[in-house]
Amino acid sequence: MNTSASASPAPSPVYDRIGVGYRQVRQADPRLAALIHEGLGGARTVVNVGAGTGSYEPVDAEVVAVDPSQVMLDQHPGERKVRAVAGELPFGDGEFDAAMAVLTVHHWPDLRQGLAELRRVARRQVVFTWDPGHEPELWVVGEYFPEIRAMERERFTPVSDVADAMGAHTVVPFPIPHDFTDGLQTAYWRRPEMFLDPVVRAASSTFAQLPDSVVEPAVARLRADLESGEWHRRHAELLTRESVDYGYRLLIAGE
Repeated sequence: MNTSASASPAPSPVYDRIGVGYRQVRQADPRLAALIHEGLGGARTVVNVGAGTGSYEPVDAEVVAVDPSQVMLDQHPGERKVRAVAGELPFGDGEFDAAMAVLTVHHWPDLRQGLAELRRVARRQVVFTWDPGHEPELWVVGEYFPEIRAMERERFTPVSDVADAMGAHTVVPFPIPHDFTDGLQTAYWRRPEMFLDPVVRAASSTFAQLPDSVVEPAVARLRADLESGEWHRRHAELLTRESVDYGYRLLIAGE
């Protein structure tokens, strides 16, 4: 199976833009990988919907990667790749033991249709997502990029609603470790200097959609607060923590 699909999916402009070099920053964290692997329950055949570069795919299973972005699929190391959208999966009913979707459901045009497709093609469904209403809020949003708050709450669906839609029987919290290796936005809660790096910001779909007129002044304020020591004074307690629950959850449904 190659990178062509049975139907031409809609373009994925965000990831076609930020996808170049994505694997450099977004490296799979072994702790999250272990959680997802456990959630898959020993599945031998897996479809990874919104696969991106395939960071969390199980190495001991036969995996088909699905993504609407050719830029992302070109970086995927697997041999079985399909360019398609979540709501129109070109597979038969019950074709896979499990379907996985890692930090992707917020990009799907129709969440319920996509989740229905996961249920149709696989007996078990494993979804990793984030709850926009969870507290505490990441400091970089509240203090430097409040524009992100509205953006995230518009595109992310509350975990309870996702769980209801997919019929999840298990919801597992995943606190983000301070040395998390997958460079998603929350990964750097104890490493504020990382937000100064444009390469790091470019690997986040949120930052990638903000105009320079918003990003540059906010980054300048953060740099000044780091140089003066103000950020460290304000977040002294945070710097003692090993992990923080920012609202990431693994949802499991089906057999």
